[in-house]
Amino acid sequence: MPTTPEDQIETANPAPLNDYDGIAEGYSTENERSLVNAYYERPAMLELAGDVAGRRVLDAGCGSGPLFAELRDRGAVVTGIDASAGMLELARKRLGADADLRVADLAAPLPFPDDTFDDVVASLVLHYLKDWGPTLAELRRVLRPGGRLLASVDHPFVITLFAAMAGEKRPKYFEVRNRVEEWTMGGQSATMSFWDRPLHAMTEAFTSAGFRISAISEPPYAPEARELFPEEFRERTGTRFLSFLFFVLEAD
Repeated sequence: MPTTPEDQIETANPAPLNDYDGIAEGYSTENERSLVNAYYERPAMLELAGDVAGRRVLDAGCGSGPLFAELRDRGAVVTGIDASAGMLELARKRLGADADLRVADLAAPLPFPDDTFDDVVASLVLHYLKDWGPTLAELRRVLRPGGRLLASVDHPFVITLFAAMAGEKRPKYFEVRNRVEEWTMGGQSATMSFWDRPLHAMTEAFTSAGFRISAISEPPYAPEARELFPEEFRERTGTRFLSFLFFVLEAD
């Protein structure tokens, strides 16, 4: 059967990138129990956050709400935003009907007045963005002067190392470059797009947006991780491994 131009356009459209709605259940389940999320990234973010009792915190890219829940349990007044309505539906089930959860895209203006929050936590979200400038400007705007942005991203050295192990002869560490991966979790699949950048590009983006770098961290994993994941630690020594890079930034 011959195709019309409309048919050709429809069949040529690729699957949507970063479709967290399509993998919401599977991703949330994985995030709850995985080594890198539950026993490394999330404990590290909470440690860097410190005492948050009474602080107004924006969980930017809150997903199904595990970090939101931990911060709230520690006394913070938390607002969560995410671009995925499916993830926010799961967050609502976890956190209750009174939780302040909103659909919002970090690549667009945020629905908050200036100086709304004491802290913003951006847990493994910035690396989905090609251009950090507008997003960091918005995060700076909604932070009060002296407020903090706590961010975690894929570690640029690890990405370069994996590229070399995959056979790339000259990994392009110093370029901002796109990386696409196929994720399957709990029988759900999605095509994920990341924008990798070197450390200097990250720090320059932060300072250009009006942040002062307070800490750059490669933290240890949670103490119980070695016992819970013996295979992963069979040939590892020490208390640290390369996975993500963490920043504590202060709004000037």
